Amino acid sequence: MTATDVTVRRAEESDVPALAQIHVTARRAAPMPPTVHTDAEVRAWLAGRLRHDDVWIAEVGGSPAAYLRLGGRRWVDDLYVAPDHARQGIGSLLLDLAKQQRPEGFCLWVFEDNVPARAFYRRHGLVELERTDGSTNEERTPDVKMAWPGSDPIGFFRGLIDEVDVELGDLLGRRAALTAAVQAHKPATERDPDREQEIAARVAARAPALGEERVARIVHAIITESLDAAGG
Repeated sequence: MTATDVTVRRAEESDVPALAQIHVTARRAAPMPPTVHTDAEVRAWLAGRLRHDDVWIAEVGGSPAAYLRLGGRRWVDDLYVAPDHARQGIGSLLLDLAKQQRPEGFCLWVFEDNVPARAFYRRHGLVELERTDGSTNEERTPDVKMAWPGSDPIGFFRGLIDEVDVELGDLLGRRAALTAAVQAHKPATERDPDREQEIAARVAARAPALGEERVARIVHAIITESLDAAGG
């Protein structure tokens, strides 16, 4: 099969059953955790997403073979290939389409255990940015955020950094406010080295790339400056 044998078009409402079938069968065939939704729920969810997202379907000989769902400005939310059409280049074709539709770059999530998918994305120029413990996804399974940086990698990554900096500013503000609030209830003004070490260890577990020693220095600085801001 060649790329000329594949037809790619925007999905329509009548395609929802086919999209759901691809979604369900592809997930079951991949090293991914079981979905927490029934097949009917998947169909209803995809019908809703079709009204808001940019969804494309790939067909081989008129039969649905794969689909791509582009969400927000920087996101690829779904790329699923039916098991009987796997390893035929259709996934690559749809990923190239995603790059055309999102030339400024995009991110996506993939389960950590889905090693074949991670390797596929790496082969196509995506990089792994961060890992989670899965506590924020429905399956409660560790996942990996990957990104394709597009035509302006520096601008793309700086955009992501800016988003993180906004979150970091919010968190630092909350941390400083809590540090100030707790001072009135502490029996002494001395700092608690054991507690600060425990805090550093917890934070380091969330940021293993930094290591506990670096995180400990960051935590020390945050607490020091928060106390200074609180007049402690």
